[in-house]
Amino acid sequence: MPETRSHPLRTRTATAAMSLLVASSLLAGPPALAQSAPQGGGLPDLTHLVEQVGPAVVNIRTMERSRSPQMPPGMDEEMQEFFRRFFGQPLPGTPRQGPPGQGQGPGQGPGQGEGPQRRGVGSGFILTQDGFVMTNAHVVDGAEEVLVTLPDKREFKAKVIGTPDKRTDIAVLKIEATGLPFVRIGDANRLKVGEWVMAIGSPFGLDNTVTAGIVSAKQRDTGDYLPFIQTDVAINPGNSGGPLINMRGEVVGINSQIYSRSGGFMGISFAIPIDEAIRVAEQLRTSGRVTRGRIGVQIDQVSKEVAESIGLGRAQGALVRSVESGSPAAKAGIEAGDIIVRFDGRTIDRPTDLPRLVGNTKPGTRSSITVFRRGNTRDLQVQVAELEPEQAQRQASGPQSKPPAGSALAQSVGLAVAELSEAQKKELNIKGGVRVEAVADAALRAGIREGDVIVAIGNTEISNVREFEAAVAKLDKSKPLPVLLRRGEMATYLVLRPQG
Repeated sequence: MPETRSHPLRTRTATAAMSLLVASSLLAGPPALAQSAPQGGGLPDLTHLVEQVGPAVVNIRTMERSRSPQMPPGMDEEMQEFFRRFFGQPLPGTPRQGPPGQGQGPGQGPGQGEGPQRRGVGSGFILTQDGFVMTNAHVVDGAEEVLVTLPDKREFKAKVIGTPDKRTDIAVLKIEATGLPFVRIGDANRLKVGEWVMAIGSPFGLDNTVTAGIVSAKQRDTGDYLPFIQTDVAINPGNSGGPLINMRGEVVGINSQIYSRSGGFMGISFAIPIDEAIRVAEQLRTSGRVTRGRIGVQIDQVSKEVAESIGLGRAQGALVRSVESGSPAAKAGIEAGDIIVRFDGRTIDRPTDLPRLVGNTKPGTRSSITVFRRGNTRDLQVQVAELEPEQAQRQASGPQSKPPAGSALAQSVGLAVAELSEAQKKELNIKGGVRVEAVADAALRAGIREGDVIVAIGNTEISNVREFEAAVAKLDKSKPLPVLLRRGEMATYLVLRPQG
């Protein structure tokens, strides 16, 4: 999805000062000046909000030491940065190495030779009066020098605190100043769809630009760890890292991404909920990096058809496609094909809920986990481990040994299957199942492939060919039949329709 990158930003580090700031912001009542909500259906007056929050919103410029690339004629730095943020590459005709733009930006001539060169423009906001600033990680990614300019035109060199968190796109900066204006932190959970919100930032380098709109939706899944706030507030390159403000003058989000087919604003923008951002910022300030939990599973969504056919009811939970050997999940007894429906007492409605809950759990914590398996739920205990930065994903691989001969043919579903050898079972880390030798008719339409291993039909486990044939003989040909199979190291459900 094209983005203004406003990237996702993750930070962690929380000092007592920040914790007290957040707590006081949440407990304090709405300021008198912030009562700007429309009375009687009129449009809101945002002037008081701008006066209240504007002084704490900053412009962020980054510098990078490298040789300036040759830019196409007529293409300045802002256009170059715009193209890179939305499409992930330089403008056509521009060398790929080096920063995304060294052209003639505001207040500077074209970059020449080597030395600090202006690379990008973003926004941020002051968290504390002693100079902690929050922005997007992508705004400062790769920068050798970061300059923060306040609305009163004071400019400071900023230090990036810890390692900006790319997973959530959050970064924390520190400038050496005191007595600074700072924002009030709001509660993103109190936001309602249709509520008026406002953004302040530096789109295309135009400092202190104010735009407004409404909350279009909440809990949008556009990232592994973040349920974004969707708005129709105009957001463009340079707005990245700026605050999303409610009608009480509180920051409820960080403007981070847009959806666009053209590269420009099209009425859909996304903000990181401020509670998620503060959680990351606290970790960055206290330890310099973000620590997340992991249990070692690969997951997928559960379709409505599968949920109904296996007795789960509604489509919910996270289907476990594979379990990493020796991982916390494996030690807890979680199996490929399980559907995780609860974690630490919290319901898993969508697959993306699980990595968020696990990721926010402190490594070493012993957590409860509920799985749906073969028509029944089971409660297990898992000890959460630490997610390593940029952890390499294991590649799935299928059985390599040659399957034994002697397939049995089940004409009604279009499958020929064979016994698994002990070596194949060991390789897949399963107790039993049958290997698909040939596929036709209903099985072919369902997406079953030669080489798949069927481990359950309906809610009945399959250990060998005899059990497979017995299960097929009991089929109700008028109903869809869920089949749990392994494809390499991955488990998935497919639905057979014998009469389809």
